[in-house]
Amino acid sequence: MSIIWTIIIGFVAGVIAKFLMPGRNEPSGFILTTILGIVGAFVATYLGQAIGWYRADEGAGLIGAVVGAVIVLFIYGMIAGRRSTTTY
Repeated sequence: MSIIWTIIIGFVAGVIAKFLMPGRNEPSGFILTTILGIVGAFVATYLGQAIGWYRADEGAGLIGAVVGAVIVLFIYGMIAGRRSTTTY
């Protein structure tokens, strides 16, 4: 059940992270933003467990998932920004 809860939190965190960090290199699709939010929630969960903030059976909360999603969106924006630099 904790994986399902992490996915739900990640969905909400992805939407919140997109509102906090809009940009032209950020994903514009709802599904891609949601997937990056879920990835951010998993990153926050496993990073928090590795650091010792969360127990092994405990997932990241909403704030941790939003921070993880913002980090993933930032990295995505940097990668997408390098790829989309074209000269007209």
